[in-house]
Amino acid sequence: MFYFFQKKKFVVDSLENFIDIHNHILPGIDDGAKTVEDSIELIEGFSDIGIKKFIATPHIMHNYYPNDHESIHAAYGKLQNKLLSGNMKEITLDVAAEHMIDSNFDHLLEQEKVMPLRNNYLLIEMSYLQPPINFDEAILNIAAHRYFPILAHPERYSFLHLESSKFQKYKKNGILFQMNLLSLGQFYGKDVQKKAHKLLQNGLIDYVASDVHNQQQLQSIKELQLSNNLIKLLYPVIEKTIGDFY
Repeated sequence: MFYFFQKKKFVVDSLENFIDIHNHILPGIDDGAKTVEDSIELIEGFSDIGIKKFIATPHIMHNYYPNDHESIHAAYGKLQNKLLSGNMKEITLDVAAEHMIDSNFDHLLEQEKVMPLRNNYLLIEMSYLQPPINFDEAILNIAAHRYFPILAHPERYSFLHLESSKFQKYKKNGILFQMNLLSLGQFYGKDVQKKAHKLLQNGLIDYVASDVHNQQQLQSIKELQLSNNLIKLLYPVIEKTIGDFY
């Protein structure tokens, strides 16, 4: 009953010089920024809290966001030109993708059309409601192609809330976990928040990122406050993210 009186800290106070490895700031190619102006506004908002390095990760999702190297680099080029014309030389922008494990994923792997993060880390996601039938096979194929899978926002998959043992199974199979900052608050709901706290407390989270799509989400990150205990658990994850991708 004393939790109300616990002192909390703003998460952004721990994010200076952070590199955001999962976001949707590229313009006009998925459910993130719609225009170059939207992208710049997001980047300026991040800069206000000391974040100036980004790996943009638009969706590659068959039948929804069928992006590829060409479409992603075209959007990247538009944004990079705007950054240069605006003399925003302090911004570092790289590109990769967030890959949906769907019926087309193995084809992308075989055709070498995936877009990994640095050092062959491959950001993946799946349906929030149920795992794809080819998930285990996809993970084996990722390893066979010498990539290291990072599962985006594991705390948000509702079916895993009922089967918590799968988190340990995934980790044993070499899957790394990237948590969304907003999951630590109630942006996605209390169930996601509870799972995020549990995964962090159990030491299962490897990386953290914004997964920002719009100004509302960025503002919610700026307002996010956590207890001292959670900040202490989060800080090594922030440091690992910086160390592996800066």
